[in-house]
Amino acid sequence: MPFDFPDLPLGTDETGSEITFESIHPNFEFHHLELIQQWVEQVVQLENGNLIALQYIFCDDDYLHQLNMTHLNHDTLTDIITFPYEQFPNIHSDIFISVDRVRENAATFQVSPENELHRVIIHGVLHLCGYPDKSEKEAKIMRMKENEMLALLTQLQS
Repeated sequence: MPFDFPDLPLGTDETGSEITFESIHPNFEFHHLELIQQWVEQVVQLENGNLIALQYIFCDDDYLHQLNMTHLNHDTLTDIITFPYEQFPNIHSDIFISVDRVRENAATFQVSPENELHRVIIHGVLHLCGYPDKSEKEAKIMRMKENEMLALLTQLQS
């Protein structure tokens, strides 16, 4: 079911990519846009998906918590919410990421905030590609796929 988020239009950015990034967090700037776009496009292709459009919206805990309560009836904090508009193999979605959660999780897991952000970015894509993570077995597979895709990003950065 489509969700209406005014002032956050899906579409292409100035680079012509179907992947866009918007920050509504007061203390966050996203870097390396073209590299991340290329990476996400490759992941979708590896998973045999058809990229229509992805928009990443970086926000704070309060914003994401409100979305979680309003649209999913979950009164919890989370690091990511993915709103798919089509079913796999088509990839068309808004993905909201709490920068606050990412920073806190990075400290908890003793990884860099950038590494944790990349993990969350690709986590949303993997959900859109059909990877659930509700059970222990599913979560293990998801983590394995995240690690595989993070290794791909490392290769692209070389």
